[in-house]
Amino acid sequence: MTDSFEVTRIPSGKFRQLGPVNWVLAKLGARTVRAPEMHLFTTLGYRQSLFWAWLLYGARLLRGRLPKIDTELVILRVGHLRSCEYELQHHRKMARKAGLDAQTQAAIFAWPGAPDTDGPRKVLSARQQALLTATDELIKDRSITPDTWQQLATHLNRPRLIEFCMLATHYDSLAATITALQIPLDNPR
Repeated sequence: MTDSFEVTRIPSGKFRQLGPVNWVLAKLGARTVRAPEMHLFTTLGYRQSLFWAWLLYGARLLRGRLPKIDTELVILRVGHLRSCEYELQHHRKMARKAGLDAQTQAAIFAWPGAPDTDGPRKVLSARQQALLTATDELIKDRSITPDTWQQLATHLNRPRLIEFCMLATHYDSLAATITALQIPLDNPR
């Protein structure tokens, strides 16, 4: 997890390092999240054309065929599993806007709960439980068991199953990048 007091491994890029397009994108990103700086953009922006490709890919996943509420549930779970406060800080608010209230978010983070209680299972729908189980398996084991896949397939069609896999692994990769580069929070508490 990135602590806001750690020294980042790559300092934030300025206009000269980012170039005009990435600098503007970083400024717009900061404005969108109401932060003085969007550190993810000012860091990844060093790799100018790669940053553009990543930005387009990530934007497409955020606005894909999965319902927004499913997308945010998966991202919150990946951020939680990877202890990536940067991802969580950005997506808690987005998840609320998508319909995941504080109680549901708490259930996502507590999943699956103690074996002797229903805990999160009382709050989460069967679809949400299938998404969480599949996310946990894919991130922890790099695969999904046949039983979990079958359960997930009752809720998602083939294009959405593919998108689910790409979404979860993208945010896993992003969490690893954020952690490795020690990117600081945009809005430290």
